[in-house]
Amino acid sequence: MANELPGHGGDATVNDGLGGVVSDWSADRQTFPVPWGKAMMWIFLLSDTFIFGSFLTSYMTVRMTTTVPWPNASEVFALTIAGNHVPLLLIAIMTFVLITSSGTMALAVNYGYRRDKKKTAMLMLATAALGATFVGMQAFEWTKLIVEEGVRPWGNPMGAAQFGSTFFMITGFHGLHVSAGVVYLLVVARRVMNGFYDRKGTYETVEVTGLYWHFVDLVWVFIFAFFYLW
Repeated sequence: MANELPGHGGDATVNDGLGGVVSDWSADRQTFPVPWGKAMMWIFLLSDTFIFGSFLTSYMTVRMTTTVPWPNASEVFALTIAGNHVPLLLIAIMTFVLITSSGTMALAVNYGYRRDKKKTAMLMLATAALGATFVGMQAFEWTKLIVEEGVRPWGNPMGAAQFGSTFFMITGFHGLHVSAGVVYLLVVARRVMNGFYDRKGTYETVEVTGLYWHFVDLVWVFIFAFFYLW
């Protein structure tokens, strides 16, 4: 026996009994209309959340249990401007750049839904440029720490040796995500400009790219709070 689902105009039915369960299962019915691309991205981001969560938890554990003084982030990450040490200036600029890129990415998704090919592509390119700027500033930060301060993954002249290993591991892994995201943005933006998604009939991939980029930005907020402010 089959009963119509209310509100579906007779398009969907519920089959009763064990035979109905078998029929529904074999028909591969979809519970929620979530595209596979978006579902797979969410699964990937969930797995990445566990990885970053493990890294940050390990960092907090190491920092709280070490007997050697931990370097002062305000001094380590300070820039000298006109003879004055400005604490966390570079980190503040990096954070501003990455958060701004979330705004441009959100606008790109919005215009993607409107099928405005030109604005979508331009905003995605702007997001990629901001991401590349962030990576460039991170490379400058690494160079300063390695060359000028003598910090290494296995040692640190300013205090606890674990500082170098945790810093390079966490920020390096995040920087790798940002770099991959920049490439991802450029590829999708090129397809937008070529009309690939117009022919496909959906700009869903732009939204999926946005999910990845917002995740990368959110992770940086936690890194900023735990590593630079604590």
